Amino acid sequence: MFEPTGAPRIFALPCGTDFPQALVEGLTQRFNGQPPEALAKVELIVNTQRMERRIRGLFDAGPSLLLPQISLLSDLSKRATLHGLPAALPVLRRRLELSQLVAKLLDADPSLAARSSLYDLSDSLAALFDEMQGEGVTTDTIRDLDVSDMSDHWARAQKFIGIADEFTNTHTDAMDVQARQRQVVLDLIERWQENPPQHPVILAGSTGSRGTTLLLMQSIARLPQGAVVLPGFDFDLPSGVWAGLDDPLISEDHPQFRFHKLMTGLDMAPADIKPWSDNQPPAPTRNKLVSLSLRPAPVTDAWMTEGPKLSELAKATENVTLIEASNPRGEALAIALRLRQAAEDGQTAALITPDRMLSRQVSAALDRWDILPDDSAGQPLHLSPPGRFLRHVAELFCKELAGDNLLTLLKHPLTHDAEARGDHLRHARELELQLRNSGPPFPDGACFDQFGANRDLLDGWTTWLTNHFADQVVSTDLPLTEWVFRLRTLAESIAAGSQTDGAGNLWDKKAGREALKVIQELEAEAHHGGDMSGRDFTDLLGALLSQGEVRDRDAPHGKIMIWGTLEARVQGADLVILGGLNEGSWPEAASPDPWLNRQLRNQAGLLLPERRIGLSAHDFQQAIAAPEVWVSRAVRSDDSDTVASRWLNRLCNLLDGLPEQNGPDALKDMRERGQKWLDWAVALEKPEHSPLALRPSPRPPVSARPRRLTITEIPRLIRDPYAIYAKHVLRLRVLNPLVRVPDALLRGIVVHEVFEHFIKETLDDPSLLTRENLMQKSRELLDEHVPWPVARCLWLSRVSRIAGDFIQSEQTRRLTTRPIAFEAKGEARLDPLDFTIACRADRIDEDDRGFLHLYDYKTGAPPSETQQLKFEKQLLIEAAMAEEGAFADIGPREVSRALFIGLGTAMKEVRAPIDKDPPAKVWEELRELIGAYFEPNQGFSSRRMLHLDTDVGDYDHLARFGEWDRSATPEPEDLK
Repeated sequence: MFEPTGAPRIFALPCGTDFPQALVEGLTQRFNGQPPEALAKVELIVNTQRMERRIRGLFDAGPSLLLPQISLLSDLSKRATLHGLPAALPVLRRRLELSQLVAKLLDADPSLAARSSLYDLSDSLAALFDEMQGEGVTTDTIRDLDVSDMSDHWARAQKFIGIADEFTNTHTDAMDVQARQRQVVLDLIERWQENPPQHPVILAGSTGSRGTTLLLMQSIARLPQGAVVLPGFDFDLPSGVWAGLDDPLISEDHPQFRFHKLMTGLDMAPADIKPWSDNQPPAPTRNKLVSLSLRPAPVTDAWMTEGPKLSELAKATENVTLIEASNPRGEALAIALRLRQAAEDGQTAALITPDRMLSRQVSAALDRWDILPDDSAGQPLHLSPPGRFLRHVAELFCKELAGDNLLTLLKHPLTHDAEARGDHLRHARELELQLRNSGPPFPDGACFDQFGANRDLLDGWTTWLTNHFADQVVSTDLPLTEWVFRLRTLAESIAAGSQTDGAGNLWDKKAGREALKVIQELEAEAHHGGDMSGRDFTDLLGALLSQGEVRDRDAPHGKIMIWGTLEARVQGADLVILGGLNEGSWPEAASPDPWLNRQLRNQAGLLLPERRIGLSAHDFQQAIAAPEVWVSRAVRSDDSDTVASRWLNRLCNLLDGLPEQNGPDALKDMRERGQKWLDWAVALEKPEHSPLALRPSPRPPVSARPRRLTITEIPRLIRDPYAIYAKHVLRLRVLNPLVRVPDALLRGIVVHEVFEHFIKETLDDPSLLTRENLMQKSRELLDEHVPWPVARCLWLSRVSRIAGDFIQSEQTRRLTTRPIAFEAKGEARLDPLDFTIACRADRIDEDDRGFLHLYDYKTGAPPSETQQLKFEKQLLIEAAMAEEGAFADIGPREVSRALFIGLGTAMKEVRAPIDKDPPAKVWEELRELIGAYFEPNQGFSSRRMLHLDTDVGDYDHLARFGEWDRSATPEPEDLK
């Protein structure tokens, strides 16, 4: 296949070339005129399965030929077993064992790191050990580093890195994956040196970014019939620039650095790299422009000398569009519009971006036109239905069951899906309404039994709830084997439901099968995990699930794709869109390394953080050389301004600095082409004009107006009549939150009950009227009704602050009055209006003359006298009702005093001004107020007289408040 030569054999393809297509064409051209079996002797090694599939597809497309022997770099490990190397150590087992070693170290010296960082430290160490093994760096090399200026940090890091010695000696019958792969390559190189293969061996598509791969590439290039084919080689880069790429500290982020490292190891010059085929790049002039823009920082001054030599900048950029959107949504919409146009024109189009949020936004925008892109990344397993389901089930072990957690699981599509799913959902909705209406905040078995009483439910449904959801919290550490068993057993039982056994459909679909693989692998290796808490197990499960991906292809569009940067290396498209070109996104920000800084990594021979930036730069240089290119970014993210990607910034600056070659005009044209699509995206989102709502003042028929209100609703009728209309005429009830919290309403109910019980107990035995008994009663009732420990402590401290003042004032009240009723229900009719007013009096006392004294407990601030005279009239109305005989057990009595007793942060008593606003007058004013709302022309205006503009009403959204304000005139509307 190749002419004999004593020099290494390296070929390359320029940026922008469809690499798999050109690789196959060059291969077949070399075998023209040779026997058919000659091509079958070729051993072709590629680096990804996607590359392998693409090459096989190209051969399948014809003409008919015998296929070469195509294999992956990772397949080399299969040869190791045949040559006596130990088996590879499962990655999960390695991770679990490493976490145990780190845990022992933290237990021995807690000052090294927080226990909560156990798994993060383990993962970080595992990544470091993998890299050391892949690059052939030993722990002795790490220990010998010059760390004179960072001794304190290094002493702590050495304790963790020292785990590597203990860890590698743990297994004598197995090897780490990276160590084994490197040994495989070293053994293969040794055999080739003794007995080199005579058939062609070609390694194609790799950049040699890993030390093990670089060794293999160098060895194959030296074989008699060996060759390496490089992707995206910059043939326009001057030799002087190549020579300046020696120092990785300043050149690692250059897209061609890895090729320079390969050539240096083979003692080759850039001129020795030959084109693999005669395929020309789509835009040679653009390749030269981009090559110059990406020069390493120390030689950027070449722009001044080489920039004026660039020609045909208009031609180089004529098929380049620059999108600079104001926000990520605008960027996504513009991209979606272009992809839609490509679908209509039959173009093959691909969005390339490492930003998964952008790709999801583009997919969502395309959905409006029923275009489903072929997304190579798929969906993260932990976000798939089975992944979410397993994480929700694991949370049951960690914290007490709350209403929202319960309903999240009950409504999950995988819950109870084996049989009677419809009845199950109906029961779940009824249970939700009960939990919203009456709680409890933390459902338990008793709650489920109470719900099931007197209801026609599925047989055993409430028992199923109790057995699988209630009391699942485990407060002790358990072996990982036990955690996995409990999780799988509980998850399968919840998925199966109450009517059958098995696992339902939990493991049936593709995502379920991938999740099952994770669980089965965890079961197989769990005995290496030791003991852990429920929270640690849940975190471990989430981390394992997040590493998986699911690709469910639901007949995607054949020509519209979304690729990651890795997938883009092996594909070709008519239109390529480079999305998310902002710093931190593309390129991604370098991950912090807690162990070694850049200088130490360079000394040790490890990869620098800039390596990933250099790989991303190479992906960018290849992608921007496509026939038609979009480069896009958002000028601002959701919360801050963004910084343009360094490569895009360099390209724009270079063009802007070449006025003699019309560079600024070319850049302007790129922006104008992009602005056209951005304008279309704005037009697409522009809302249709809709008239603003008027301030409502509905006038329902008199017969439909409420005939009964409570005294607590009278202030609302005065301040916000629309709320009364919505509640009593439309019969809309506010839905209580599912997540119960210790709010002011609950505090008021509990405190009322505390003082009611306390006063009742002291009636027969006045000696119990002490602070100690009040506090004891408070503890008992708070423990019974308030399941939140923090709230109990806070509310008990509030009672403690006012207990002394309350006892003293109560003793004074007892000198002249005695309680005769608590929580007394009363109602009275307003004749001749056919209207009933109802109330519940907190407490009614009677004095020696038979006069009544009314008390209303307030846990908030009691209303002032002015507020009571104008709006807050409930206690005044209660006094009027008492004199009208509203309380049947007491009868009509004259009221001597009405008093608010404030039980907030301080004891405060506020009298109701019955002397200024006597009960008879209040009763007449109430009759007048209610009578006004029985007039046909009287409307129930929204927010008529609220205390503050910032007050929020339960029905403001129904009244469309915000489209109008308090200055708007209410608009009457007669209803029928």
